[in-house]
Amino acid sequence: MSNPHEISLAVRDYECDLQGVVNNAVYMNYLEHARHEFLKDRGIDFAEVTRQGIHLVVVQAELDFRASLTSGDRFTVQTRFERDGRLRIVFHQQICRASDGKVMLEGRITATSLNEKGRPFVPEDLLARLA
Repeated sequence: MSNPHEISLAVRDYECDLQGVVNNAVYMNYLEHARHEFLKDRGIDFAEVTRQGIHLVVVQAELDFRASLTSGDRFTVQTRFERDGRLRIVFHQQICRASDGKVMLEGRITATSLNEKGRPFVPEDLLARLA
């Protein structure tokens, strides 16, 4: 498994629902942003990869909600990567509240890449940069 990558974010008011907690769908945005930053940190530009005809896609998302973030909470998203077979890559992600380090969410996002014809493949040079 790769070394962890971490970003810091804060909850914005409009991300909360009527109950005053972050809406469950917003967590997917946090995780996606963190994965894109993880890629950038390793010299992989998501837009450039797409222009090259390589489409990185999520094929499965498993989220374990532990507790809720609320407006103004600061938090970190930690992302690690591992290969799962020949055609899949897995991002292990964790969201922790900054004030006390409490784990708010654990996620396992499985992805692959598709070529111009929509066939799954994972380029070796991409994998080498992820590690």
